[in-house]
Amino acid sequence: MGRLLSCLLVACLSLSAVAADAIKGERKEVFGDTTVHYSTFISTFLQPDIAKSAELVRSKNQGVINVSVIKAGKPVVTQVSGTVKDLTSASVPLKFKQITEQGAIYYIAQFPVEQQETRTFTINVGVDGKTETISFNQELFPGE
Repeated sequence: MGRLLSCLLVACLSLSAVAADAIKGERKEVFGDTTVHYSTFISTFLQPDIAKSAELVRSKNQGVINVSVIKAGKPVVTQVSGTVKDLTSASVPLKFKQITEQGAIYYIAQFPVEQQETRTFTINVGVDGKTETISFNQELFPGE
């Protein structure tokens, strides 16, 4: 599983290096001493064995969102939920699953990506007994 986290992080970094409109810099929100890191990418950036071990569908038409929550420098177990909307405002619920590895806890979910477009993500994260909401837009490019 430690390899899974490494590959997910490499995939996120690879995406920003490859795509012209990719994420510039680190994506995070800070709530007091808690930091929520998040990224999205197309699942073909994952190696087949990594996708299989995380039970993810590896496809040019499947996106992945990865969320991690750090409090006082340590990963924490929390509740993560959310939705992704397309340009027509059609909303798809995100079904996050928790991945726990040595020294890391993160939450991943998949969503369909049928064409190049900007999607609006709304992520709800439990922080210190309350729910914090993060909203962001991300242009996605299905693979070839």
